[in-house]
Amino acid sequence: MKFRDTKPDHGAELELAPMIDVVFLLLIFFIVTWQYARFERDMDISVPAAEESVDQPRKQGEIIVNVRESGEIVLNGSVVTEQDLQVKLNAISQEFPNQAVILRGASEASYQTIIDVLDQIKKAGIWNVAFATVKKE
Repeated sequence: MKFRDTKPDHGAELELAPMIDVVFLLLIFFIVTWQYARFERDMDISVPAAEESVDQPRKQGEIIVNVRESGEIVLNGSVVTEQDLQVKLNAISQEFPNQAVILRGASEASYQTIIDVLDQIKKAGIWNVAFATVKKE
């Protein structure tokens, strides 16, 4: 009587195609996440601290306006003048009426410069404005 051999003739093979798919998906995820958060990481800005600061969930397509200590205005990573800021904000407001804007002013920046930027945002017709702060330690 001949019994069948229950052991397979070869070992388990590693399928590379699904593993490569997963690696590429992870790579795409991290690249998109990095691109989304890089505008918020302006190292020249140290926002003021507030006791009632809370982390709000981020929305897709938020516009981030930074006001540096020197008075420079940075719109999504590029330095702009007040006139350029007004033109760009007008274009954004016409294209996306309910656009959210986050205003990040350095704690040492001139109050007048921040108010001037806020005026530019208001002139563009953007009403959804948030001020960035950090929580006091």
